[in-house]
Amino acid sequence: MKTMSSELVEFFKLNYPAGTRVQLDHMGNDPCPVPDGTNGTVTSVDDAGTVFVDFDNGRSIGVCPEADSFHKISERERAEEISPQMSM
Repeated sequence: MKTMSSELVEFFKLNYPAGTRVQLDHMGNDPCPVPDGTNGTVTSVDDAGTVFVDFDNGRSIGVCPEADSFHKISERERAEEISPQMSM
C-alpha cells in the first residue's frame, strides 16, 4: 500500500478528532471485518492517517481511509442515535 500524503493525514486529523462519531460503510481487505453500518467513536488518528475507532459492538480497530469506507454521523443521525423515535 502506498503512503498517504501529509496533507491527507492532516485532513483526517483535523476532520476526525477524538470523540467524532462515525459509521463504517465497508471494511476493505480484512479477514474479520467490522460489520457494515456499525457506529463508533474515533479515539485518534496516527501519523500514517489511520483512524482508530472504538466501535459500539466492542471492537477497537484502525480504519484505513484508503482501503475502508466510513463517514461522520450527521448531527441529525446522532440525535436519533441518542433518543430514537418511539412508534405508537
